[in-house]
Amino acid sequence: MRLAPRLTTYWLTVFRRTWRGSAVSSFVSPFLYLAALGIGLGSIVDDSGTQALAGSSYLAFIAPGLLATTAMSTAIGESTYPVMSSFKWNRTYYSMASTPLQASDILLAHLVAVALRLLIVCAVFMVVLTAFGALATWWGGLTAIAVSVLLGMAHATPMFALSARLADPSAFSLVFRLGVMPMFLFSGAFFPISQLPAGVAWLAYLTPIWHGVDLARMLTLDAVRWLPALGHVGYLLAWLLAGWHLALRMFARRLAP
Repeated sequence: MRLAPRLTTYWLTVFRRTWRGSAVSSFVSPFLYLAALGIGLGSIVDDSGTQALAGSSYLAFIAPGLLATTAMSTAIGESTYPVMSSFKWNRTYYSMASTPLQASDILLAHLVAVALRLLIVCAVFMVVLTAFGALATWWGGLTAIAVSVLLGMAHATPMFALSARLADPSAFSLVFRLGVMPMFLFSGAFFPISQLPAGVAWLAYLTPIWHGVDLARMLTLDAVRWLPALGHVGYLLAWLLAGWHLALRMFARRLAP
């Protein structure tokens, strides 16, 4: 995979020329969510004196959740249509495969570009969180950015595998409607999962997004519990590595001569 770094520059060039088209979803929408829910709804929640937030303000509670869900939605968006397009419509991957590049080079370069995109989006969002006063410590904010990138990649690699497997983009509507939206709403970003019925709560615990939300919240609130934190990291890494394995198999199969 020594050629992958050279190929990464191609995807960075594409991002530099097209980022304006996704600026609203990547940067503006999370800011509006934070302002409307954290300040607007948060004032009502804080006044009610609820004990479910462990003493934190509602703004501080949902801020890391919005950071994590933004990473998830950005990663899935970058891992669906762009991947299918490179196979099905503009056939960029096949052009790359006609050179000395291997399937592993092509996959790794695109994933690195997605990770860099996530880093930019999460860093900008962290600046917004800092301006809103939603961070307890600076180191917690920096570590939460790294966690959010890991969370995004834990979603990106399985989606790369699925996108390489699919022949029709209509399946993506099911991914967003039955996958992304329920995970967004029941990730623990807006309310503690413990408030849900036990069966639904356990389904939420199985998703990688909940682990990312809980870990990011530990960091931004400076309330890290090390054993659960290590468990969250291990769970996210397991999703990332399993997705990488599946994606590499799909890419190698599709790009085989």
